[in-house]
Amino acid sequence: MECFVFTSSIAVYGAGQSPMREDHTPHPEDPYGIAKLAVEMDLASARDMFGVRSVIVRPHNVYGEFQNLGDPYRNVIGIFMNQIMSGLPMRIFGDGLQQRAFSYVGDLSPIIAESPWVEAASDQVFNLGADRAYTVSALAQHVAEAMGVPGHPVVHVPARNEVVVAYSDHSKAHRVFGHRPETSLPDGLAKMAEWARAEGVQSATPFSGVEVERNMPPSWRALVGPKASGR
Repeated sequence: MECFVFTSSIAVYGAGQSPMREDHTPHPEDPYGIAKLAVEMDLASARDMFGVRSVIVRPHNVYGEFQNLGDPYRNVIGIFMNQIMSGLPMRIFGDGLQQRAFSYVGDLSPIIAESPWVEAASDQVFNLGADRAYTVSALAQHVAEAMGVPGHPVVHVPARNEVVVAYSDHSKAHRVFGHRPETSLPDGLAKMAEWARAEGVQSATPFSGVEVERNMPPSWRALVGPKASGR
């Protein structure tokens, strides 16, 4: 029978559960995490009612070649590289002590592709990603070094509402898919930086028609434009 593979997110866990494990009860704190959890629940229902097989993976902070460098809202590594190439300082929300584990796409994609044919993975949920967490401030230093501009300036902007510490446990994935070599952050950044420099600065159309602007970070509100009213 065919198998549905869904890329969910560790956003389903919410705050205060790091290291996040698959047996933790999900408590998503934002619409993104809620939407991901809703699909997970739908797949569980499809399994019980119709026998549809699935594998759910929860990756986190994935980066690498071919990422959208022009997205001003998501994927902090791409944002930092684009800012450096644009001659701008890297912009960090708050004090930069937020902790994340940044996962190189080349480490995750083979596991996701293989998962439908791994019998022990059927109808299971797996955290996927890097094991070592870094602060965002440390990440900025590593990105600057990878881009060949160590010491590139950083500016701090007002903190946004986000989970401060978010990284996950991957022991279940190791048991089922086997231990695999993990690309270190410096090595992964070097690969992405080489590609980014060849691509050059990218841009994207900022979100428009935002209906709920209340608590939006000021730097994001500036991208929306003069329509922002603080609703």
